[in-house]
Amino acid sequence: MSTVNRMLAGCWVALAALGQGGAAQPVKVTAEAAALKAARGAITAERLLQQVKVLASDEFEGRQPGSRGEERTVQYLEQQFRAMGLEPGNPDGTFIQKVPLVGITADRGMSLKFRKSGGAAGRGGAASSAPTMEAQLGADFVAWTKRVQESVSVDAELVFAGYGVQAPEFQWDDFKGMDVSGKVIVVLVNDPPVEDVKVFGGKGMTYYGRWTYKYEKAAELGAAGCLIIHETGPAGYGWNVVQGRLSEQLDLSTPDKNMGRAALEGWITWETAEKLMRLAGQELGALKQAAVRRDFQPVALGVRAAATIRNQMRAVDSRNVIARLTGSDPKLRDQYVIYTAHWDHFGLGPPQNGDAIYNGAADNASGTGAVLELARAFKQLARAPKRSVLFLLVTAEEQGLLGSQYYAEHPLYPLARTAAVINLDVMNLLGRTRDVVSVGLGSSSLDEVLAGAAAEQGREVRPDPEPEKGFFYRSDHFNFAKQGVPALDPGTGTEFIGKPEGWGMKMREEYTTKHYHRPSDDVKDYWDLSGLVEDAQLFLTVGYRIAETARLPEWKPGAEFKAKRDAVLKGGGGPPAGGVSVIAARNTRDCIAPFRGRRRSQDANCYRDPI
Repeated sequence: MSTVNRMLAGCWVALAALGQGGAAQPVKVTAEAAALKAARGAITAERLLQQVKVLASDEFEGRQPGSRGEERTVQYLEQQFRAMGLEPGNPDGTFIQKVPLVGITADRGMSLKFRKSGGAAGRGGAASSAPTMEAQLGADFVAWTKRVQESVSVDAELVFAGYGVQAPEFQWDDFKGMDVSGKVIVVLVNDPPVEDVKVFGGKGMTYYGRWTYKYEKAAELGAAGCLIIHETGPAGYGWNVVQGRLSEQLDLSTPDKNMGRAALEGWITWETAEKLMRLAGQELGALKQAAVRRDFQPVALGVRAAATIRNQMRAVDSRNVIARLTGSDPKLRDQYVIYTAHWDHFGLGPPQNGDAIYNGAADNASGTGAVLELARAFKQLARAPKRSVLFLLVTAEEQGLLGSQYYAEHPLYPLARTAAVINLDVMNLLGRTRDVVSVGLGSSSLDEVLAGAAAEQGREVRPDPEPEKGFFYRSDHFNFAKQGVPALDPGTGTEFIGKPEGWGMKMREEYTTKHYHRPSDDVKDYWDLSGLVEDAQLFLTVGYRIAETARLPEWKPGAEFKAKRDAVLKGGGGPPAGGVSVIAARNTRDCIAPFRGRRRSQDANCYRDPI
């Protein structure tokens, strides 16, 4: 066990010994501890596998929001919670939080045409003179509009804007004052890969590298559109994942019908970008090399992009499913620990090897099934924990974390009284590990709780082995963190017991390249759920201890979400201070990992940000 993990584990043991009174007490095996052990024992591989098999079955048709698959999924989840004897999680007496979405399907006949400036556009956007090129939908580009309009047209000058980043804390501005309003910006994916690890955090991705940031920045600057150049390595996923956005896209229904967004959002392949730059008299490799420097200047390409997007639209009444276990302490029961997982996947889509059902077994029937079995385990306790526990299964994560965004913006219980969120997304299905990952390790005091419980299993907590893929920004806990709620995003360990060194990372890569967001993400006969059982038992212990400890978890000093949390608690509605602090004295060092321009403090192994 590493020195850091020994320290973290020791913190938890000390906290357990201190208890409420502040004086060291011998740790005794109590009836409560025995009850927790029994609850852990209720988590079995057989039950977990059965949950995944049901949720990932063809009968559920890939669990697409707004489909027959949603109806069956929501009905099943509600039935499970009822059968366990849990209370409805919505204060209105139901297990449902309605999430209003709009579904937008772009015309598959869409084209994207480029022409050298100076040529007048002809009918359909074709140039009457000057060199042109046309990109093919799916093969060369994927584009859409989130504006709720039947038709959107763009015919605008192109600007290559490097990585599309404005980061004042790094003295970095890819726009250098250029007015890009009414233009289409072309940008690279991820962060500028600078050598200085204090700038954009080194290897890992910051929020500036996230594709969502690129589109947000384009809208902020008044651009007509934003095209991101895809590269598999920096993106963290292949072009096939981008192609998945050719089907219906969902977004939250907003009063302004998303008119504040850029009219055109999309991706182009690297090969298409190379051809485009040649049309502009530029060389993409040289532009990318220049974009790594602070003194990079945006390049007006002298090329126009023309596209018309015709949409089919529908209202989608989707649902989050939520259950509650009311806490036993009269003073703390109005505070909440939330377990969350997304129940949705991609439904029916383009066939691959004759299979058109995107079952989403690992992603995320496994996480949904784990939350269900954690709920069942909590019901085995002779006494509920002091704080209330919520089991929140959210919709439309695959569409941009929409269900969790809706809950975070329309919480059923005050976020100031929400102690923590534990998010389960793509679980360990390959066997026991000597470690467990905490994505964003070092950001909050939740890591001490995790490390203490893991140490009792003889395991270590390690940082994300793929920080460049930005998982912290890619799942539902992120929406809670943005609102200040301390968030734990545990992931599968990589050191598998009985397997050779590197096997775990090899299997991760195989899943990403062969099964991620594909119909082949279904139940496998080689799965070994012993690791999932151990992980679920670990997360049970972590949630229970958070629910029992007097003081709320906290973000670490310098964490980018701490200021928001402090403001929320200061604004009222939060619990009074008191009890034992769960922040342990430990050495940290600053690591730059901005969330929209703020800094956070992390360990030497910093986490940052990819779809």
